[in-house]
Amino acid sequence: MGIIEVTNIKVYAYHGCLAEETKIGSDYLVNVSVKADLTNAAASDNLKDTVDYVHINHIVKEEMAIPAKLLEHVADRIIQRILLEINIVMEVSVVVSKINPPIGGDVEKVTITLKSKRS
Repeated sequence: MGIIEVTNIKVYAYHGCLAEETKIGSDYLVNVSVKADLTNAAASDNLKDTVDYVHINHIVKEEMAIPAKLLEHVADRIIQRILLEINIVMEVSVVVSKINPPIGGDVEKVTITLKSKRS
């Protein structure tokens, strides 16, 4: 089993429970880690035998573009798409961070992490 990580995908999006969050938007960082059998890819040197991180980045950007109240909801959508579209992935972890959240204090970011395995 191997691990592929796509880290610090920067996205501007419109998530949140407050009205101003969905109007003004905010900066986000998304990290994705997937586990897959990379044995064939190591031997073949062929993109079709591995997890295409361009595809992961595409999924993240599309799902982050759809507004949601909760970051948990967005992370779960990303996980479900990765498991649906990239058959080689056996496990996936998605970390979504909202930069400078409007929570009435000097907070750098809030972060949620969701993980799932192929059943």
